Amino acid sequence: MKKLFVLSAVLVMLSISWFSQAQEKEKAITALEEVVVTATRVEEQKKEITSNVTIIDEEEIKNSSAKDLGDLLAEEGIGHIQKYPGTLTTIGIRGFRTEALGNDLMGHVLILLNGRRAGTGNAAKIMTKNIERVEIIRGPASVQYGSAAIGGVVNVITKKGRDKPSAFVEGMLGSFSYTEGSVGFSGKTKGFDFSGSFTTESMDDYDTGDGEKYYNTGYDRKQSASLNLGFEFLPENRIGLIYNYFNGDKIGNPNYLSQNDLDDYWDTSNKSIDFIYEGGIPNGLFSWKARYFSGKDENKWTDPIASNPDFWDDGIPSTVEVDQKGAQAQVSYDQEYLLVTGGFDWVNYKTEDDTYSPKKTEYNNPAYFIFAKAKLFDQRFIISGGVRYDDYTVDMKDEGGKERDNHTSPRAGVAYLLTDYLKLRANYGEAFKMPSARQLAGNYPGFPGNYVGNPDLKPETSNTVEGGLDISYASFNSSLTYFHTNFRDKIQTASTSTSDITWENVGKAEIEGFEAEFSYDIGASFAWDFELKPYVSFVYLTEYKDKETGEDLKYTPDLNVSYGITFSDFNGFSSNLNFAYAGEQWVDDWESGVWPAPVIKKGSFTVANFTIAKRILDFQKYGSMTLKGEIQNLFNKDYSYVKGYPMPGRSFFLGLRYAF
Repeated sequence: MKKLFVLSAVLVMLSISWFSQAQEKEKAITALEEVVVTATRVEEQKKEITSNVTIIDEEEIKNSSAKDLGDLLAEEGIGHIQKYPGTLTTIGIRGFRTEALGNDLMGHVLILLNGRRAGTGNAAKIMTKNIERVEIIRGPASVQYGSAAIGGVVNVITKKGRDKPSAFVEGMLGSFSYTEGSVGFSGKTKGFDFSGSFTTESMDDYDTGDGEKYYNTGYDRKQSASLNLGFEFLPENRIGLIYNYFNGDKIGNPNYLSQNDLDDYWDTSNKSIDFIYEGGIPNGLFSWKARYFSGKDENKWTDPIASNPDFWDDGIPSTVEVDQKGAQAQVSYDQEYLLVTGGFDWVNYKTEDDTYSPKKTEYNNPAYFIFAKAKLFDQRFIISGGVRYDDYTVDMKDEGGKERDNHTSPRAGVAYLLTDYLKLRANYGEAFKMPSARQLAGNYPGFPGNYVGNPDLKPETSNTVEGGLDISYASFNSSLTYFHTNFRDKIQTASTSTSDITWENVGKAEIEGFEAEFSYDIGASFAWDFELKPYVSFVYLTEYKDKETGEDLKYTPDLNVSYGITFSDFNGFSSNLNFAYAGEQWVDDWESGVWPAPVIKKGSFTVANFTIAKRILDFQKYGSMTLKGEIQNLFNKDYSYVKGYPMPGRSFFLGLRYAF
């Protein structure tokens, strides 16, 4: 581990030394000039952002073998991944992770769709076919987006039509009887812009890397659709509609391989619609945005009686539904040296569980925020900051009462452009996660006793300091970040004097580490007519301790690394070889059947994926045909993200795409 950090530090120092000798007149468009929208909810260049932001662009997504957001982030090595067979993946950033099922307010990492809460923390429900880019804020983002943004935010931005109309049809076949079919379109004409796609896929049960059949890991069907429509009725003024849909039918729910349940399954869906108005005056001094959205996330588990025998099989389906609606409104004043954005957020969740308590809950969360950024000293020194106030009401409906809480989140940062290609930055931010409805206001029977909410609970909170640098010169891009997070007021169960079960703020943790990214296009550097780009990124946690027990945090690997090489001849041929390493971690061994579960160390692994694509026919104005091949788990590694749930062995895929 020390060698890895020393190597990255040496690379950065050598880069600075080399760049300091370069001539300013050789300045080129670099990654620091990329436009980012997630950091402060308005468009700004990456060089003006004071926190660590990672961008996965459309080309990277196209070269990846990932079918969904969970697979994509696993390849990127951003942090801990909890991935189960079928369609269930949580993602982790800086020791925190998303909530996979139910209300996404209960997670510690937040997933967004086009800048608003996605309504799910299950990254496997967000497919990659119509994604333009993914922007990741590593670290606290509650000042921008509210509860749950402690470890970070992943903003999935869908495609918007920009060029002349085009369309595609694509099909793919693969191992374990995998089939996939997709259609899509995109374009802009006479003020109208449009982009969309539809994909359907199915797969049978798979074999593990050890060659063992893992029954009930297939699915009958997954379908996803994405639609982004807009009309510019005045310069800088656009009304739009965004629709996202995912549905999975009869997805295998196999239990551990050692306790393989042969026919339990679940059906799952997530759908939403957004209505958006974006406007501004021609000189850009004022701009504004308003949005209303609604959606539903649904999960239904079916456990047939007398399947693979275990005491959970009861034949009674269990359904959890989360209805979401919300609104956003913001106004920005953008003068040459000053940018100020203020606005209002509102989100409402209604949850319903037809089997377990709490049966029905409602969450209501209005919030108010303001951000400011000043550019001083020839716009090379940037000061930014913001504050957000969240009001929060929970209602337990029939199994408790109603309670109210609030929280204020600040953030401040600075960045200094030492040269046009070297940025130094530092940032301080606070984040929070509100207590759940049952934790604040519950009152219902359960096992092993009655559950009673604690209205005096405080939100779980964190404060993070970080510092780093970004270098982007011609074909070389890199960044290095150090961060330190104090997490406190973790909510844990406790017993009352009357032997009821309640919740208290008792947990604390400390997490610190380094994040780094490096890439270098050798082909561009030597003026070759092709791209040859090696890359590496890693997250190395030097500290991840529970401050109450002194033990390492569970489900937190000390090291995640993604590395590989991309090739393109810019004439229809491309390939990518990616390796993703996940380090050792302490986990609860629930597979053992022992209660309480013993804590064991889960081993590290590396998984490799390879993609290759070649345009085989060019019909000129009538389109072109491209052949694509993929090998997932290239070296047939027997590995698992979750102990007891091994992933597929080596898998082959072959696809054909016609685009015109």
